[in-house]
Amino acid sequence: MAVVALTGQVLADRLAFGVPGATVRWDEDALWVNPSRVADVARFMKDDTELDCQFLNSITAVDFIDRMEIVYHLTSLNQQHTAVLKTELSGRDSLAVPSVYGVWRGADFQEREVWDLMGVHFEGHPNMKRIMLWEGFDGHPLRKDYL
Repeated sequence: MAVVALTGQVLADRLAFGVPGATVRWDEDALWVNPSRVADVARFMKDDTELDCQFLNSITAVDFIDRMEIVYHLTSLNQQHTAVLKTELSGRDSLAVPSVYGVWRGADFQEREVWDLMGVHFEGHPNMKRIMLWEGFDGHPLRKDYL
């Protein structure tokens, strides 16, 4: 059986019952959620029997200068589908989003990498420190304003 990518609308419809008010918008490829609700949405997407997103493929960040987009790629091996969850943080300073480490332990190094290279802090992460660069390194080198 082929793996199917869930649309943002399918995800939004499902989350409307499980995590009301968390959805900001959706499109063909992804669901955008309120940054403060990321961990709640992640827990629902993992625990819900229809979504069953047991596997966190990746967490990354995209710098759009005026905002930072955090992207989560998820997979359900049992249901044979994938999902993309996104959230946006505005501005350049004090960027923070709740950690999903409590939902997927595999988020540990991924969240630390995003912090180290992009400057997004994951609130509630048990070991939020640099993973690639040394402590004391000034700045976050993958940000567009780093020079």
